[in-house]
Parts: sequence; structure tokens; C-alpha cells
Amino acid sequence: MHLDKLFSRIVGDDDGGKLFTPEEYEEYKRRVLPLRMKNRLYVSFGVPGGIDCKQIGPETQCFCEHRYKQHQTEFEVIPSERPIALRCKVSGCRCSSYNYIPQPGGAMVRCKCKHLPQDHSEAAGHLCKKCKVCSGFHSPYTCGCGRPSFEHRTLVETKQERLARGQPVGKDVPYAAMGGLTGFTSLLDGYLAMQVLNAGNSCFFLFFYLKLEVDAFFFFLFLSFFFFFLQLVHQ
Repeated sequence: MHLDKLFSRIVGDDDGGKLFTPEEYEEYKRRVLPLRMKNRLYVSFGVPGGIDCKQIGPETQCFCEHRYKQHQTEFEVIPSERPIALRCKVSGCRCSSYNYIPQPGGAMVRCKCKHLPQDHSEAAGHLCKKCKVCSGFHSPYTCGCGRPSFEHRTLVETKQERLARGQPVGKDVPYAAMGGLTGFTSLLDGYLAMQVLNAGNSCFFLFFYLKLEVDAFFFFLFLSFFFFFLQLVHQ
């Protein structure tokens, strides 16, 4: 990985746009990285009790149109209140917590009032700024999991909470704002990731079955030669 990219992934926007000196960078790593790996928060989007339909990464856009990495993604002490609020750090933004909004095919889903997310307030409630009949953003879009978008929730959880749900947590990494990304399959939508994993399991069992078949073939071939050899010896 290029050193500039490595620096960016570790520091994020914490340098305020001014490059750290080598001494400042080492001090930053000494002070921040242990807490970052200890208190990592995992962020996903899905139906409560169902699969995680989307794992949130540093560049994943919020309802407020800012990226996940532009929100408060780290705490020295994890809040005891649930849900954990990850406010937007962009000056002037009224977003009180990161809230994922689906973008099928790269296009934003619309509210039932026919207006786009950016036509609604980023503040809690997400009231429409273009009409008075909308009581808050509510999209009828159907997710790939088969459930409507409005049944989904953005979930922020600790490592222990994620493990309790039986979800992968990946390795401890020093990178900022990793959210729910734990591996290559977490880059896929939930139902696609499940298909990949199921296909992988099928390939494994097919390989294992074929290996047993091949091993059995050579085993019986060995027995045949062994008994043939015994017959030659006793003649």
C-alpha cells in the first residue's frame, strides 16, 4: 500500500488537513490506535433479527450526504445509551447520527412523497422541505432481502454485541472509520454475500466429497495390488 494512502487510512481527517510531522504521527499512533482497536464500532443496515443487508464503510454516504468517515466514529469511552449516536462532524450539518440510505444502481431511493433524500431535512425526523404532506422520509423501496426499506435500521454496535449476534468481527486493524467492513464479502450486499458464502461452502463440500472419492479409489487400488502381490508370493 502507498504510504500516503496508509497514512490517510490511519489518520483520516484527524490531522485537520495539515500533514503530521513524523513525531506527531508516532504520538498519534501511540495515543489513538490502542483505543481505536479496543472500542471499534461496527455499523450495518438491515432488518432487526434478519441479515445485515449493508456493511457501512468509511466512504458510505449518510442521509445527510456526508460520508461515514465524516461522522464521529470513535469514542474514548463507548456510550452506555442505545442506540449509539454518531453525529456528523461537518460544520453546519444538523445530522445527529449516521443514517444509511440505500442507493440501488447508484441512484438515491425516493420517499413516498416522491421527493429525494436531499429534499428532506438532515435533522431527526427528516421532514420534507418541498411538500407539507410528508411526515418524514419513508421509502417504499424493496431491498434485495425482500423487505421494504422502512423496516430496516442502521445499527451501531460494539464488538461484543456483534459477536453475540453471530456476526464476523474480522481482525483488529488500525484504520479509521472501518464500520462494518470485516473482509471482502462484507463489501457485497447481504443477500449477495450469503450466496457467495453458500457457494463457497458448496464448493468446499464438493471438493471434500471428490477428495474422499479419489482417496477411496487409490485405497482400493492399493488393496488390489497388495492382494495381487500376496498371491504372487504364495505361488
